[in-house]
Amino acid sequence: MRTVIQRVSEASVTIAGQVRGAIQHGLVVLLGIEDADTAEDIEWLSGKIVRLRLFDDEAGVMNRSVQEVGGGILLISQFTLHASTKKGNRPSYIRAARPEVAIPLYEAFVLRLAADFGKPIQTGEFGAMMQVALVNDGPVTIVIDTKNRE
Repeated sequence: MRTVIQRVSEASVTIAGQVRGAIQHGLVVLLGIEDADTAEDIEWLSGKIVRLRLFDDEAGVMNRSVQEVGGGILLISQFTLHASTKKGNRPSYIRAARPEVAIPLYEAFVLRLAADFGKPIQTGEFGAMMQVALVNDGPVTIVIDTKNRE
């Protein structure tokens, strides 16, 4: 699993003209799933996301998690995170899991992230054309790949 995590002051996802999910301060998590991903990736990544210290403490140091600041999480599936641009100018998405593999992993991730977070999270819709609006706060943007554990 590969993620791009952004600390935001607000964010929303709109599908077919309707706002599907929205948060105020918190994290937008873009999630890409590949065939090699497993339940172990879900467990590790979910725990990492809710414990990441990306929010300021009283001294202005990023030392608090999204849970500690009472923020929200907006999770968006994004297969393009596994794009390969090695050859030519048209990205290849061969590493991205096909829907029959990705959808069950995505749904399991949503459930695990909500459980680890301790409250419901906001989501887009797997496979839908979505418009994601956000105000990156900082800016703070973190990339995590479960295959590298970094």
